[in-house]
Amino acid sequence: MFSVLAVWLGLALSGCLPSGQSQSDEEKEPHFVLGKSRINAMDYQGAIQAFEESLEANPHSSAAHFELGWLYDEKESDPAAAIYHYQQYLKLCTDAGNAEVIRQRIESCKQQLAAEVMPLPSTPAAQNQINQLIEQNQQLQDEVNKWRAYYASQSAAKNQPSLATVRAAVTPSSTAPVSPEPAPAVATPVKGSDEIRPAHVATAKTAARTHMVAAGETAVRIAHRYGISLDALLAANPGLEPKRMRVGQLLNIPAS
Repeated sequence: MFSVLAVWLGLALSGCLPSGQSQSDEEKEPHFVLGKSRINAMDYQGAIQAFEESLEANPHSSAAHFELGWLYDEKESDPAAAIYHYQQYLKLCTDAGNAEVIRQRIESCKQQLAAEVMPLPSTPAAQNQINQLIEQNQQLQDEVNKWRAYYASQSAAKNQPSLATVRAAVTPSSTAPVSPEPAPAVATPVKGSDEIRPAHVATAKTAARTHMVAAGETAVRIAHRYGISLDALLAANPGLEPKRMRVGQLLNIPAS
């Protein structure tokens, strides 16, 4: 590492402090003067604060940038800040005779930064980490697939009609309209005779009817629906127990 004396020697030979005068206007700025006095007192933190304030008063002070670059480089071990202020110094003091020395200090700070970066793991260690990540990723993917299958089954169950819905679809509703009774046959006269013979009267009276019990229906309700008495319904269905009727059970409906 180059010594601080080499840097200062380069600065003295540069003819740029920063204007080439033995005591430039930049060095007369009160905060700059305070920073120099704090360096002499080895108060380096206070010196940094003073030179920062000097830059606030004069952002183009190459001398303040140089002092800050040196302090961060040699006293605070902050190579990134040192690089910044060294570069600003070279930018503002384009004809600095110590430019090569400053560039060397910049390169040294960059090397220090690179050395401070955590080294990459060796190839076997890196491969082990990769394998672990792959395994963890596969486990997570398996969990995701399980949850997807679960939610898919839940969605299918919601969309599938329930047993009650299927029964309601195939069982006549208690409020469904009743098939109309066959119209009574009109009596037609027999040709060549005064006799009037009713057509199909016996067939209409004896036509059999059935009813399929729907959910919620009772024997009383069914009898009322067809306009017959409960006794007539029970008589037409021997062995029928009104309180034990089953959904889908067929009942004979007698003629009213």
